Amino acid sequence: MAEEEINLEDDAIALEDSEDSDVTDTEVKGIANHVMSQFKKSEDYRYDDEIRWVRAYRNYRGIYGPDVQFTEAEKSRVFIKITKTKTLAAYGQIADVLFAGNKFPISIEPTELPEGVAKDVSFDPKEPQELRNQINGQDNVSPYGFMGDGKELPKGATAQSLQDMLGPLEEKLGDVENLKEGSGQTPTAITYSPAMIAAKSMEKQIMDQLQESHANKHLRSTAFEMALFGTGVMKGPFAIDKEYPNWNEEGEYSPVFKTIPQVSHVSLWNFYPDPDSTNIEQAQYIIERHKMSRSELRSLKRRPYFRDSVIEEVIAEGENYTKKYWEDDLIDYNQDSYVERFEVLEYWGMLDTEMLEDQGVEIPKELKNFEELQVNVWISGSRLLRVVLNPFKPAKIPYMAAPYELNPYSFFGIGLAENMDDTQTLMNGFMRMAVDNAVLSGNLLIEVDETNLVPGQDLSVYPGKVFRRQGGAPGQAIFGTKFPNVSNENLQLFDKARQLADESTGLPSFSHGQTGVSGVGRTASGISMLMNAASGSIKTVIKNVDDYLLKPLGEGLFRFNMQFNFNPEIRGDLEVHARGTESLMANEVRSQRLMQFLQTASNPALAPFAKFNYIIREIAKAMDLDPSKVTNNMDEAVLQAELLKQFQGPQTPQGQAPAGANPMDPTGAGGGTIGTGQVPQPNEQGFSGNGQANTGQPQTPSQPPAPTQ
Repeated sequence: MAEEEINLEDDAIALEDSEDSDVTDTEVKGIANHVMSQFKKSEDYRYDDEIRWVRAYRNYRGIYGPDVQFTEAEKSRVFIKITKTKTLAAYGQIADVLFAGNKFPISIEPTELPEGVAKDVSFDPKEPQELRNQINGQDNVSPYGFMGDGKELPKGATAQSLQDMLGPLEEKLGDVENLKEGSGQTPTAITYSPAMIAAKSMEKQIMDQLQESHANKHLRSTAFEMALFGTGVMKGPFAIDKEYPNWNEEGEYSPVFKTIPQVSHVSLWNFYPDPDSTNIEQAQYIIERHKMSRSELRSLKRRPYFRDSVIEEVIAEGENYTKKYWEDDLIDYNQDSYVERFEVLEYWGMLDTEMLEDQGVEIPKELKNFEELQVNVWISGSRLLRVVLNPFKPAKIPYMAAPYELNPYSFFGIGLAENMDDTQTLMNGFMRMAVDNAVLSGNLLIEVDETNLVPGQDLSVYPGKVFRRQGGAPGQAIFGTKFPNVSNENLQLFDKARQLADESTGLPSFSHGQTGVSGVGRTASGISMLMNAASGSIKTVIKNVDDYLLKPLGEGLFRFNMQFNFNPEIRGDLEVHARGTESLMANEVRSQRLMQFLQTASNPALAPFAKFNYIIREIAKAMDLDPSKVTNNMDEAVLQAELLKQFQGPQTPQGQAPAGANPMDPTGAGGGTIGTGQVPQPNEQGFSGNGQANTGQPQTPSQPPAPTQ
């Protein structure tokens, strides 16, 4: 029965390879045409966005577009690349925030009311059943407990239900007596959190997978396109077989392959979403455009459910890649060169079940009642390379698109370069005018009256030049006129345009290294206040990263592990949290606030309301320390406190001095005068030469001083 189910699934999610590819291509030609029509629709829709992206890229690179025309009088062609400075500053701030703690900003936490796993379980090793019976004055008590013993079970519970909720602690605590749900209520009780242990196990698993797939590098590429173009796109997770180099004892190369989930960055230029949607959740389909070499196209045959014979036929027909108009603006080599690549389209989205059935695709019985299904289709030209049902459960398009600045009426966001497009144009214009004026005003304009000079002379001007005049000619023959210098006025307008660029982008120049800051920014506290105020604009960006990128990515990895990882230690009622916004506060400021709260909570009246274990762990995180290595949990803290008490010995009550000690004695001599303490200085308490007013003790009469002569 299991083998039949596997065969059914294979037939349902892939077209089998066929030696006669022409027949199968004829059957599925409708699917390829549908994908091409959707691709053409998305390409036409995003044309205006492509124009914005090309202009943003030119401003970043410092290249004038064809729309900028220069007159004959304009000699300067300078381009002041303030857009590049602002873009890199925004990209740097996003990267610093996301990787402030050298950790991917995703965490896994248990839900408030976890289902299927206990939030807390506890037992008291020093409270056996007989002792509880004696305390309650009952000698013969039912072994199942009694009313009011604190062991009430929830409705519908059985003898095995509590053990089933232990999750990863089932092996360790399965045979523990006196185990009950909830945190311990006695000083000697030991409390475990199965839900939290499962969450942290899942978090470590996800962090290891992200590190294996180099997710940090891909996230940085996404953050750069967010700042420049307004939208960053990531893709995944997908299962890949990663090769680890290994050599056996004979010295032969024997690599180890490990299946890991991989996430990757997708260039915005190759991303074609559904034009009728404003976000991924609303999109009916997403198309990614690939530019593949022969080797890359052949490597698809090693991936599951790709049709080997069709791929070979595509390669035999030759390269079919066609450059888009915007590619000429993105490359620095010869624009007329031929591109020896293949164009492959990857389609993720909905297809009508009737269309799949008409084209001969087998649909599982449990899915035949659905009118449309999510599929993954790969085509090259009119050839169909792969058709599978979406393998993710639940079915979801595996793309994440995060906007830099959210535009609620469009799929694509607004980037920093677009926000300062006008101010960049103004800065370029004023600087060109200032340079051209400086060139004119830096030289004399020579006016020559040739009637007063001897004919045939060289009129070039250089130091020591001698001009010959005609005899008897009246008046001056050569005049030097200085052109007025108005470059300062142009530079003032340039500075004003730069200030407007700061306003339009929300990134002040001092936040990325401007010198000569005056006013309140001259002091350390003043510049700190300015930097905190300037971080307000980046908070919205990081929040967009959390909501549109990090949280969906973490949920995708969570679902991947729940679906394909059968380790019981990572299973539970968990939820994903994106922690990008938590890194906005500097570690120094965060640690200071935590320390202040710790001092406030040290008040005996407030101490019961504070979670000191959480505070200590957060202080360690703010100091870039590993909390699991430098802090103890509650059980370890109790043991540590007991050990410290044994080393310290008996202590006196708090606020009382030991017997026989004088709390007002600064010498620490304890009433003694030999070999202890320090010698009091004049005017200090205990100095014998002080007056009565200083010491507080009556002075003994002394002999009057001898009369002086």
